[in-house]
Amino acid sequence: MSFSKWIGASLGWSFGGPIGAIIGLVLGSIVDSISDNGTPLLGDWQTKQKQRPTYQSRKQTQRQERPQTQPGDFEVSLLVLASVVIKADGIQDQREMDFVRQYFVNMYGTERANHAFKLFKGINQQQIPVRQVCIQIQQMMDHPSRLQLLHFLFGIAKADGMVTDNEVTQIYTISGYLGISSRDFESIKAMFYNSSDNAYKILEITKDATVDEIKAAYRTMAKKYHPDKVMHLGEEHRKGAEEKFRQVQEAYEKLQKERRF
Repeated sequence: MSFSKWIGASLGWSFGGPIGAIIGLVLGSIVDSISDNGTPLLGDWQTKQKQRPTYQSRKQTQRQERPQTQPGDFEVSLLVLASVVIKADGIQDQREMDFVRQYFVNMYGTERANHAFKLFKGINQQQIPVRQVCIQIQQMMDHPSRLQLLHFLFGIAKADGMVTDNEVTQIYTISGYLGISSRDFESIKAMFYNSSDNAYKILEITKDATVDEIKAAYRTMAKKYHPDKVMHLGEEHRKGAEEKFRQVQEAYEKLQKERRF
């Protein structure tokens, strides 16, 4: 499958608003408009997009019920925000770029990953209006999918071995625009640091929490981060979500040992 056909087949509500403008610029700069038999494919992509609900119509629909995020929309949102985080410390570390590509290889296989990374390199050359992009994602994407985005962004930031203050600040800004609470932000952040109180932060409780409060927090967080919450994104993303769920379980088991209950 060619790049242009992949674009036409994969993406939904993200083709509209500020994200649509970014992708439009990328497509305009990629030399891939001719198919194997010489037929332009960009027109085919445009035709397919006309058949989809527009960003504005989906935005109006979500006032009544937030639309379920589709895999293609998650992927594009992920690539756009990954570009923002990689640029946060002023250095585009190759290890971070490799992390993005390897993530897609692990999730989707080599062919699909190659298409995604080709799009990512184009996105990475654009100036990203962070607030506007995040607002579009927040309006259109369900909460579990947004939490999964945040977890991936921390993974990118730590791909070079450390998370810089600039990267943390950028991810915190993104999380606020995405409508993610500070407690959820600190919980996911704690999954990427080693400290004595990480288990408490992951479970979103303080060190003076009672045993009953710890148990209640574990039940709440296990439900929030359960992999089934992102099944609509595909089995590949369900597997990715298992990492967050596993860390919630490990945090609880650590406190069980410490508190002996």
